[in-house]
Amino acid sequence: MNESDLSLAKAMVGMEINSTGTTHRKSVVGRVQEKVFRRTRSLNAPSPVQQFGPCGRIMKNSAMVMTIQDPASQRLTWYKPPLTVLVIKKVRDASVLSPFVQLVHWLIKEKNMVVFVEHSVMDDSMLQANSSFQTVKDKLMTFQDGKDDLTDKIDFIICLGGDGTLLYASLLFQQSVPPVMAFHLGSLGFLTPFEFENFQDQVTNVLEGYAALTLRSRLRCIIMRKDEEKGLVPSTNLLVLNEVVIDRGPSPYLSNIDLFLDGKHITSVQGDGLIVSTPTGSTAYAVAAGASMIHPSVPAIMVTPICPHSLSFRPIVVPAGVELKISVSPDSRNTSWVSFDGRNRQELKHGDSLRVTTSIYPVPSICAQDQISDWFDSLAECLHWNVRKRQKHLDELSDLTQSSSNDTLDSLEQSEQIDS
Repeated sequence: MNESDLSLAKAMVGMEINSTGTTHRKSVVGRVQEKVFRRTRSLNAPSPVQQFGPCGRIMKNSAMVMTIQDPASQRLTWYKPPLTVLVIKKVRDASVLSPFVQLVHWLIKEKNMVVFVEHSVMDDSMLQANSSFQTVKDKLMTFQDGKDDLTDKIDFIICLGGDGTLLYASLLFQQSVPPVMAFHLGSLGFLTPFEFENFQDQVTNVLEGYAALTLRSRLRCIIMRKDEEKGLVPSTNLLVLNEVVIDRGPSPYLSNIDLFLDGKHITSVQGDGLIVSTPTGSTAYAVAAGASMIHPSVPAIMVTPICPHSLSFRPIVVPAGVELKISVSPDSRNTSWVSFDGRNRQELKHGDSLRVTTSIYPVPSICAQDQISDWFDSLAECLHWNVRKRQKHLDELSDLTQSSSNDTLDSLEQSEQIDS
């Protein structure tokens, strides 16, 4: 629609009159908006019309889990210059030591930043022998996981390694998470889009606010323990970035797990277990169990059975705003076991339950390019998604189409090798 068409439509707003003399101002504006297709706060589409026919409309509700913006509008900005940075490196990997020392030395000497590292890093024998590290060792701030609270102390996070370093950053910050920049120095690197070669330019761009963000949603997981006197008592309360897994543990029997959605019993899972994952986690354990891959900006929770004893039990995707409850069925022969992003494994007994909702605290993951390019590049490079030899063009098959019916494929291949 060009400007003249839009002006004409606006002029028609006050002109269209029905037989009773009332104007159809809203209906004409609605038709104009349908043709314009403006990008809005909806995920990947124009903003939906809130009114349906003459009488129906969406009821306004202020109780929202989180506001989902247009992913293209999610860009990093600093309202004050970042001063502190947490550097997380992959453990027990000698190849990460040199990049780690280079980065830490540059951040302290060139950027005048306060650098935090885990206390165990200081005890690394190979780092102790590095002369460059000794010059900045005394300027590093340290912390111990489980003892020191990093809330409101860290402005920026840099990860060196594989996807596990990003999961560890998520574990350290159980509420608001600082922006995370992840460099690929591990084995897979699906969540680590940056290459380390020109780290100075890339980190400088991020510190100056030139970066796109992917807001990776997390799951709030609460275990409710059965107490004879107090009833159900909350115990474990964790945020996970990938998934929470409920399985049969060491028992030889099938898991028998009841699944509830917003208080309604949905189904009972009989199999090896159940995976409840975020869209980020859909490309981890869930995809290995047969689930679909979901872009991390999609507001959803994925429920995937592990080896279900049913041919019709397929993975499902539910809205991000629901609450899931998982409990051991009363007639189950055994208990279940729960793990959170592969950690904190514990037993779920009869009478206990696990509550799962979408957290309001996502992980702001910094993009190397943008949300779409980074994700599809990871699918292609890490998982080799849709890798296949391309079908030959008809011109390349001219010898095959012109051959006699007595020619075999083996003879044609031999002649091609001779020609080449």
